[in-house]
Amino acid sequence: MNLLTGEFRNTLDEKGRLSLPARLRSELPGTSLVLTQAVDKCLWLFPPQQWQELSDKLMASTSLFQARSRLVQRRILAPAQEVEIDRLGRISIPQSLREWAGLKGECVVLGITKYIEIWNAEAYQNYLDANEGEFLQATEGIEGLTL
Repeated sequence: MNLLTGEFRNTLDEKGRLSLPARLRSELPGTSLVLTQAVDKCLWLFPPQQWQELSDKLMASTSLFQARSRLVQRRILAPAQEVEIDRLGRISIPQSLREWAGLKGECVVLGITKYIEIWNAEAYQNYLDANEGEFLQATEGIEGLTL
């Protein structure tokens, strides 16, 4: 698998299907993906191998006996569902995940190297606007990065 990168806009259809950009589909190792709630109000979409690595690491670093750990497990691992890319390049997003992320109409699809984020377009713009100052501070803190 090469890098999943790019920002794309696509419309969620009335049946809850979203076309994945051809540029991203061409980098995926197959037609099966795992979709779940993200930390921010969006969805994460993982190739199965990356999902397995993440879920294994989350389970290894959390405990059934700690409330915060159970919260992370319930928010990220429990809602995860396998989805298939159909012959037209679409995935069907389950209603519970669409509702959680507020997906309807125009969506933003972001390739972030090893996974994909799916946002409601308006929510994504609001997120960018609200975090511009923090982004600038974060870039100031990056040291030792040379090209």
